Amino acid sequence: MVRFAATLLCGFALLGAPAVAQGDPVAPRPNFVVLLIDDAAFMDLGVYGGEARTPNIDALAAGGALFTHYYTSPLCSPSRAMLLTGMDNHLTGVATIPEVLPKEHEGKPGYTMRLEPGVATLAERLKPLGYATLMSGKWHLGSGHGDLPNTHGFDRSFALDASGADNWEDKSYMPYYANAPWYEDGKPASLPDEFYSSKFIIDQMMTYLDDAPADAPFFAYVAFQAVHIPVQAPAEFTAHYDGIYDAGWDEVRRARWERAKARGFIPQDAALAPIAPPLRPWTSLSQEEQDLYAARMEVYSGMIEAMDFHIGRLVEHLKSTGQFDNTVFVITSDNGPEPSRGDNDPRLKFWMDMNGYHLGPEGIGEKGSWGFIGPEWAMAAASPHDKFKFLGSEGGIRVPFIMSGAIVAPGARIEGRAHVADIAPTLLALAGAGTDLDGAKPMTGRSLVPLLSGHAEAVYAPSDAIVIEVSGNAAVVKGDYKLTRNQKPHGDGVWRLYDLSRDPGETADLSAALPDKRAELLEEYAAYSQRVGVLEVPEGYDSIAEVTRHSLERQRRQYGPFLVGGLVVLVALLGGGIWFWRRRRARRG
Repeated sequence: MVRFAATLLCGFALLGAPAVAQGDPVAPRPNFVVLLIDDAAFMDLGVYGGEARTPNIDALAAGGALFTHYYTSPLCSPSRAMLLTGMDNHLTGVATIPEVLPKEHEGKPGYTMRLEPGVATLAERLKPLGYATLMSGKWHLGSGHGDLPNTHGFDRSFALDASGADNWEDKSYMPYYANAPWYEDGKPASLPDEFYSSKFIIDQMMTYLDDAPADAPFFAYVAFQAVHIPVQAPAEFTAHYDGIYDAGWDEVRRARWERAKARGFIPQDAALAPIAPPLRPWTSLSQEEQDLYAARMEVYSGMIEAMDFHIGRLVEHLKSTGQFDNTVFVITSDNGPEPSRGDNDPRLKFWMDMNGYHLGPEGIGEKGSWGFIGPEWAMAAASPHDKFKFLGSEGGIRVPFIMSGAIVAPGARIEGRAHVADIAPTLLALAGAGTDLDGAKPMTGRSLVPLLSGHAEAVYAPSDAIVIEVSGNAAVVKGDYKLTRNQKPHGDGVWRLYDLSRDPGETADLSAALPDKRAELLEEYAAYSQRVGVLEVPEGYDSIAEVTRHSLERQRRQYGPFLVGGLVVLVALLGGGIWFWRRRRARRG
């Protein structure tokens, strides 16, 4: 607690408040390590009650604050844009992800799929304070000239400019990408022969930390590929979960719901949303299918544990270099669990066959295995909440969030609501900096320091609305109530109203019973849409259909010249054959 108070005093002093007497030593600015998990559910981590072993994350949580009502966006890029800028996703230029962008929105303000002029990242804001700014892992915030981390304030970066990639090899994981576009400091880079994503991402960050000025504080942004598809993990970690998921997704969902009640995450009488059609009941699968799907979930937990193991290596490295005690850790996920399947699309199966992937049980999770968990396991992972990634339901946008380290009082559990855009202003406040920066657009997030210090139980009053929108999937959270809308293929575009204080599983729509409350939250959404420039999706919009359209267009651009060239060669050969045959026939005649 003394260390916490001293660091806060340092921050206020840097803001201009006379926190310490003249001549007293000023504490150094804290280091920041942001550990971003890809597609983790609210209860995936051990400290939240998940099955995966995460001793290193659990230890960090024990030394800091665990948030229980933290909201992000339902998709990766908008969340990452908000985390790094403290601004609403529409104001950053990354309103959604390029893979699901409809034609009607292409190139429009807020939908350029890149950080637009005037949008400053944490790295750009911390550099003037003397911070070394470092990044390793997934970027996915713009692909054109000037869009990579090196042009957005990062001194060093090894970045994947894609939604994902293989975790064992230097190759693409889906037809949308011809390859895995890795860049170091803005230049195309290749991966080492011996590669596993979580290990490499941590190795690279430790290298950058070793090379950074010893007397400078640092901002380290570590963006894992775990547990994004393809779900892959070393066999020694996967082996820890043998048999854990044999009971199936219905039972695992119920078990997490029970643990959520036991831990006080939800009321004792909160209902659990069922796994309902078109999602399959576990009993509808054959024994062979059950074995395979259980094994896929074992790899999922193995991948989380492997990530945690390498986080432990980073923690030990910081301890060995004497930097740990002055480091603040942020641990969170960009969105909820991924529902996509890899076994129900023959076009994807053909692409996998052509690119050295298999879906079978042999060597599952290892090199060449294209792992996934599918919508039913994603629904189970999201328990006690409803649905998953892509959607505005609690399962898509309510995820783990931990802050730990130099300025955080240990053992705190924070019930107050928080939002992904709050991270940047919070870290700036802890660094003793304001949020104003010449030429930069203002932040929309709020500092969480009052929650971390215990001086407030909330930074969002009951009258304040948290509003989230990505590709038509939306949520308005105000007081105890939430209005949400989910688009195809897992929703129907209808607004529904829930009382989260009683029904965090979103099982009972109160729209008919509370029309005035529904209208109030719709007004909040309309005002938000106007304020940030939301473009409503076209009629009949379906994110999966958009992914397919974009993938086919990219493949035509990538392979079209080869196909045309091949066709020209074929026609030439055919023409030559016909000419030769006619010539021989004429000679014989």
